[in-house]
Order: sequence, then C-alpha cells, then structure tokens
Amino acid sequence: MYICLEGIDGGGKSTQVEFLSGWLIDSGFKVKKVVEPTDSEIGLLIRKILTSPDATSSNTQKILGLLFAADRLTLMEKISKYEEENKIVISDRSFYSSLAYQNHQKWVFEINKFAKKPDLVLLLDLDVDVAIERCLEEDEFEKKFFLANVKDNYLDLAQNDKNIFKIINANNGPKKVQSDIKKAVAPFLDVCVSGIE
Repeated sequence: MYICLEGIDGGGKSTQVEFLSGWLIDSGFKVKKVVEPTDSEIGLLIRKILTSPDATSSNTQKILGLLFAADRLTLMEKISKYEEENKIVISDRSFYSSLAYQNHQKWVFEINKFAKKPDLVLLLDLDVDVAIERCLEEDEFEKKFFLANVKDNYLDLAQNDKNIFKIINANNGPKKVQSDIKKAVAPFLDVCVSGIE
C-alpha cells in the first residue's frame, strides 16, 4: 500500500509521517518512508531552486514542474519494489503536490503520467494564517497569497478524487491529528478503529 501525506507548508507532514510509521510498525506492519523531493541530484537541485527569489515565476514554475516529474520517477521503481516486499510506503508528498503548487495543471498531469498514484492521500488541511505562523518563510512558497491558492487547489483535488483523499484537520494539536490519521488509515488495513485514541 502506498500512503501519501499532502498539504500546504506548516501542516506537520514530517511529524505525522513519523507518528504514522511508528504506529504501523507497532501494529506489525513493515514500513518504508520516502520523501519528495528526494535526496538525488535532481532533488537537491529542486531544493536549491525553491529558495530562489523567482521560484514562483511562471518560467521557474515550468522548470520545477519538469524537475519534480523527473525526480519523482526515481522513486517509482523503489515504491513498486517496497510494495512487492509487502511494505507499506509512506510518502511525504506525491505528484498531487505538483498539481496543487504549480500552474498549468493539465500539463503537470501529463508530465506526471508515469507517476504511481497513491492508494490513500491524507490531506492535512490547515488555515493559511496558521501555516504562516508555523512557517519560517524560507522560500517563496511560504507566502500567504500563494499558500491560499495552493490550499484551494488541494481541496479541489480532494473533491474530485474522494475515493482516495481523506481530509484531516491540521489546525488541531499533533496528537489529535495523529488520532484522526489512524482512524482514516485503519479501514484500509483492516485494523480495528475502536481502540484508537
């Protein structure tokens, strides 16, 4: 199974990936964590560009779209291999991030057509003002006007793909968010929900 955590910056994805991984391991599952962008040369280039002042310009957005799609392909074989080994793959972001963060959605979807689609997307939905308070504003993608648009894009994606998207209120504290994630994941893995706090 391929589970992905998505959402705007400041939603606590990294923290919740760790919580979810720990819970699943304690429940007897084998788990492998991945993150986008990767630590490949392409991923490192992406991280550098994300901090540039023109990161949200139209041309740079296209460049990032292509780089993210290429970097994502480096993960696909690994994810398939992990699944063949009966491991649950938990990813911090997927191609849905590109669809939410970058312009020209049809083009972004086309260049990501070889990307594996997650079986479950946990969308950590966060108020933009809260996101700004939590963010360090290290890159151009952590500006209020930009994040507001990304949040709307995520909610549209969730509305259009209700079968795999589960919206989690990320304005709550980490423990409440963790509990809500467990309750969302449990039915997919035939885990009893009744004992989840």
